[in-house]
Amino acid sequence: MFRQLLPITALLTSTFLMLTAGGLAGILLPLRAGMEGWSPTTIGWLGTGYALAFTGGCIIVPRLVRRVGHVRVFAVLLTLLSMSMLFHGLIINPWAWTLFRALAGFSLAGSYMVIESWLNERVTNSTRGMVFSVYMIVSMIGLLVGQYILPFGDPATQALFMIGALIYAGALVPTGLSNAQSPRPLTQVSLDLPGLYRKSPAALIGSLLAGIIAGAWNFLSAVYGRDIGLSTFGIATMIASSMIGGAIFQYPIGRISDFVDRRYVMVVAGIGGVALSLAMIMIQPTTPWVIYALMFAFGTVLFPIYSLNVAHANDFAEPSEFVKISSGLLIVYGVGSMIGPQIAGRLMDLNGPSGFFVTMAVSYAAYGSYAFWRSLRRASQAPSARPDFAIRPHDRPQTPETFQLHPLSEAAAQEE
Repeated sequence: MFRQLLPITALLTSTFLMLTAGGLAGILLPLRAGMEGWSPTTIGWLGTGYALAFTGGCIIVPRLVRRVGHVRVFAVLLTLLSMSMLFHGLIINPWAWTLFRALAGFSLAGSYMVIESWLNERVTNSTRGMVFSVYMIVSMIGLLVGQYILPFGDPATQALFMIGALIYAGALVPTGLSNAQSPRPLTQVSLDLPGLYRKSPAALIGSLLAGIIAGAWNFLSAVYGRDIGLSTFGIATMIASSMIGGAIFQYPIGRISDFVDRRYVMVVAGIGGVALSLAMIMIQPTTPWVIYALMFAFGTVLFPIYSLNVAHANDFAEPSEFVKISSGLLIVYGVGSMIGPQIAGRLMDLNGPSGFFVTMAVSYAAYGSYAFWRSLRRASQAPSARPDFAIRPHDRPQTPETFQLHPLSEAAAQEE
């Protein structure tokens, strides 16, 4: 395990710092918006703007990578993330914040594509669940650390926005100074969502529903905590509890899915999400430790579901397709993330805090039900029969694009 992770240590460190700043932004912005008197629906628009630009980034960023290379694009995207945090602190206006969150969404989409291109070069199908689980664990720990920066500052001032900008800038240092090999050159590839659906319907629809769940969670969970009376520290602990649950169970769930039909794991996650959402609606807990315990349990089925979709889709892919598939799933996930904040925001305006978990219950029910239905439509692929994705000289991973590319090295692209 450690031999497989050593070459990507710098990349994982940059990921950790990037997500630490993202975790701070994720809790700071909704709380500051609430302090300004903005409604859940208005805050939901911040999430929609973020997700729309996130989806656009999946399409546009590969063009930039072809022109100047992965490392330079990664540096620019982290700079834009830092600028986005500073803009939020300077201009307090819901429509301006929607644009600033769109800038962050665009930049994070490109950053994820660079990071996941790097990871995909260093996994085989037998280790994909493990490597991506470690990647998700590092991401969640970063988000967790970011939550607890909030209690050390006042959301009504600019200080926390400046701290977030500094952390984003610092995320460039480990990867910028690393001597690890960059992702391989861009080659000819096109994006094919209909083909992705034919190849793996459960992964495509699952990514859409995972996006709805994540979009609602990322932008309205802090509002939910505020509405049920939690303090700033309590909201951070509530969100952190879910992340701890996700971090602990991410690896076991990923490994289990390497040995059984991944759709069965998706079904179990859907059932768990419905049960826990209904528990939050019916119990309506107000005691902090009860809220934290339930959120810990909720996190166990909240964070692993996207990596299950990615792994399941790649089980049915050719070696030259897995980066293209990852990009397609990110785009569908981004579309879902546009929808989630709008649904949850309106339900919270109508029904109060319980509207948040109504959105979650319905989404998880659809997620598990569709995975179960697909398991009846197509037989599972035995783990031993899953294709090997070991990188060979003639099987180079490809960066997703929406138009045809000529094989170019990064150096040649930079010269152009």
